[in-house]
Order: sequence, then C-alpha cells, then structure tokens
Amino acid sequence: MTQDDLLTRAQAWLAEDPDAETREELARLIEAGATDELAARFAGTLQFGTAGLRGELGAGPMRMNRSVVIRAAAGLAAYLKAEGRTGGLVVIGYDARYKSADFARDTAAVMTGAGLRAALLPRPLPTPVLAYAIRHLGAVAGVEVTASHNPPRDNGYKVYLGDGSQIVPPADAGIAAEIDAVRSLHDVPRPESGWETLGDEVLDAYLERTDAVLTAGSPRTARTVYTAMHGVGKDVLTAAFTRAGFPPPALVAAQAEPDPAFPTVAFPNPEEPGAMDLAFEAARAVDPDLVIANDPDADRCAVAVPDAAAEGGWRMLRGDEVGALLAAHLVHKGATGVFAESIVSSSLLGRIAEAAGVGYEETLTGFKWIARVDGLRYGYEEALGYCVDPEGVRDKDGITAALLVTELASVLKEQGRTLTDLLDDLAVAHGLHATDQLSVRVEDLGIIANAMAALRERPPASLAGLTVVSAEDLTKGTESLPPTDGLRYHLEGAYRARVIVRPSGTEPKLKCYLEVVVPVGDGSALATARAEGAEVLAAIKRDLAEAAGL
Repeated sequence: MTQDDLLTRAQAWLAEDPDAETREELARLIEAGATDELAARFAGTLQFGTAGLRGELGAGPMRMNRSVVIRAAAGLAAYLKAEGRTGGLVVIGYDARYKSADFARDTAAVMTGAGLRAALLPRPLPTPVLAYAIRHLGAVAGVEVTASHNPPRDNGYKVYLGDGSQIVPPADAGIAAEIDAVRSLHDVPRPESGWETLGDEVLDAYLERTDAVLTAGSPRTARTVYTAMHGVGKDVLTAAFTRAGFPPPALVAAQAEPDPAFPTVAFPNPEEPGAMDLAFEAARAVDPDLVIANDPDADRCAVAVPDAAAEGGWRMLRGDEVGALLAAHLVHKGATGVFAESIVSSSLLGRIAEAAGVGYEETLTGFKWIARVDGLRYGYEEALGYCVDPEGVRDKDGITAALLVTELASVLKEQGRTLTDLLDDLAVAHGLHATDQLSVRVEDLGIIANAMAALRERPPASLAGLTVVSAEDLTKGTESLPPTDGLRYHLEGAYRARVIVRPSGTEPKLKCYLEVVVPVGDGSALATARAEGAEVLAAIKRDLAEAAGL
C-alpha cells in the first residue's frame, strides 16, 4: 500500500467513524504523518473466526472499535436473516471493560435496524449469564462483549447461536463473509431505540438454576476467600453462595469491584504469575479451606489449596487437577452421560470416565466444541474452564464450577479430608498424570509461524529421552477431529507422555501442552512419583523449546 493509499483509507475510515474518541485519535495520527502506526492499523481487518473478534482498542480496522463492532453486528444480522431468522431475538451481554457497554448498545441498534429483536442484559454480568439467557429466552443468537482475561487495552466480541453454544465452522465463515459485504457504515440502519433492556428476571432465573449443580442436603461448610480479579463476578457469585447456604466468601477487597484498568495485576488471569498474590495474602489472614478466583468475565474458575510446602502456604491447582476433582465428585454423585474435554487437557479424565462406566469424548480446543458433544454431562478444559450444568449453560461457567468445588471441599471436610487427599487417591488409582505448559507470548507473530514450521519440517525423534512413537499434524484432521492448526506427539519409554503444540486462538502466544503419566504403586510412592513427573516435564519442555527454535 502506498502512502497516498494509506492516507486515503485512513481518511475514509475517519469520515465514517461514529465515535468521538477514536475519531480524535485517528485524526491526530493522520495529522502527525504517523505512517508506521497507520500502516499497522490499516494493514487489513480484524479477522472474525470461531473466537469471534478480539484485539486492542483503538481506531482503524485492525483494532477493536465501534466501527468494527457495527460491521460485525451487521454481518451477524445478515447471516441470521439469510438463515431464516428474521424477527428472532438476539440477546446481548457485556463485561465492564473499556467500551463494552458502547459495543453492546451498538449491537442492539444494528439488530433492531435489521428487523431482528434485541435484548440487552441490564448491566455488566458474567458471560455464563448471557449463555444461559440465550436458551432461557429462546433466542436465535447471543453476543457477549468481552475480552475475558486479556490485557486492559483489549476487548472482544463473542457470538453464540440459538443452542447457546459458541459458533463453529461453517457459521463463522458465513458471518465473516457477510461482514466483508458491508460496504459503508452509512448503509447500516442504527435506530436510537427499539430494543429491550432486560430486568433482573434472567439473572434471577440463572441463580435459581445454579442450585441444580448441588445435591440437596449436602454439606455446605467449606470457607472460602474469593477474588473477582477486577471483573464482574462478585455480585453473582456471592448471591449464588448465599442461596446455596455456604459461608459468605471473604472478598479480596482490592479486586472485588469491576475496574477496566485492572490496577493490581499485570494480566487479569488467575494463571499468570502474581495475579493471585492478593488472594493468598487474604487467605493467610483468615485461614479458609480454599481460595477461589474468577477471571474478569467469570466464565473461568481458579482454585487454590493450603500447602505447607508452597511459598506463602498456598498452591494454585492446575486446571487439569480441578477438572479431575470435579469429575470424581460428579461420579460420586451418580452422574451419567458423557464426560468430555479438549485434546490439550489431561487424559486422566478418560481414565476416571472409563472406571465409572460413563461416556468419554475428546474434542478440539475450546468450549465451542466441548459444548456440542452429544449427551454431554460434564466438560472441562485445562485453561480453568468447566461446564458442570450443560442443560443450563452450554459453555464454561466459573460461578457453578465454584459452587461445585466448594460442595466437594465441604463433603471432604466433613470426612476430615481435603481436595489434596482426593487428588492423591486419583493418582494411586489411575497413575500420576503430571501436566505442565510451555507458553511463549510474542510481539512478532512470525516467531509462532517459524516455530510451527520448524517442528513440521524437523519433527523431534525423542523428547526427554522418550521416543516419539507418533507425530500427528492436526491440520489434516483425524478420524475423530476436524482440522486445526496443531501438532500432537505421543511418547513412550520409561513413562508414557503426550505433547500438543498450537498457536493460541485469542492471544499472541504459542502454547505447548505437556503430560507425563507416572505409575504409582501406593500412597507411599506419591512423593517420588511427583518428583519424577516434574523432572520429565522439565526435560520435555527444554527439548521441545530447542526443537521449535524458541
């Protein structure tokens, strides 16, 4: 693109931009002749895919802004009408990030102007409330404006269809084509009114539904510390805990209220180093049974347990550990149906399901796939996502997951046991399934492409002294999985192990998921097994990084 072309595109965008803030921002860049910055913003358009849209806020087609959102909403509306959904209801929810309320109102206006009915949730609420509302209200689609646990300057646009699940191919491509067909924002009707703003009835119905995950008369004694991570989870989670009869969670006050700046954390993600420091500080003061955290839109749930060997006395459980604990609890409660997980999650769930005689299925990464499993009773993903009530919410839900894990902690507490004790039992019964992740955040996306190319061209023959017995390029798909950009290795030797490498769908990261299974004879061998597992995982991580050129 020549400099003249670049300026022409930028000025045309400026002329259509409905937002005073981004108009001013873009005008300054044009006036300053900031060619490199303008080139970055006009190098293309944010691509609409199965994660919807997600990106940094700012002016231009490569940023999240009202112009991009209006086009996305117009594309979704055109797709729904082409599918025969004219006049159908679209429910719209949003979190407390910068511009989320504006993006939600723009979406409602576009849907109304296109002849669909639109309903806004009454205020910033957890993503699972929106996922519930779609099914509860019989909507043809839903939109959640959120960037989940991304940095403060990001926002996103997540689309669900009428089954309450996130979109998957070919719907994503169909919507993207309709977005591309929008020529000018002046062609998109946006009335000033005509949509409905819902009251608390949907939230009340969601909270009533949360009771369904608990067993009537079960113990409700576990004491918790809770952090909302500056997000929208606090009011809904505390209301759910009150309804259930659990002791009120002790709140991490500095992180309790929504704040789009996320001032106390580098990244508002419970998995990131330092994000849980304030929660652990609060836990040391009140000595609870467990610490619970939601991410900012409260669809994920993190759990930490007392651990004298851990620095500060508390240890974050891995998502795979919580996933196994919830599965074991559901088995104990007599759950039937299918247990499902994505391919990047621990194979321990399959062992638990097999022993319990319940169905089991693996899917591609993301709840858009997990939620579509026939007969689903429980689904989880290692990135702290758990679907424990698929009839109510066909997506991950950090509120109901928190209720269920607190019920489990209460049951164990009545027996004089802990979540750690149950993890030990599972390791003895099924082998120690030790997991870890090599996650590389990049500024230059070319680093990710180069790493994937290196592994495809020169697949490792061994990692950590274990032989790679199979190397699958998942872009070709498998008998049970559609194609995706990823690589999967199975290793054998002194231990069985598995490695999956894939680019993140929502962040500039390369993610490598590692698992090693260490046999455990009895409880006395657990400490040795954990040490062996950690050693093998560290060696796999080192060898994999070298093979990928990282």
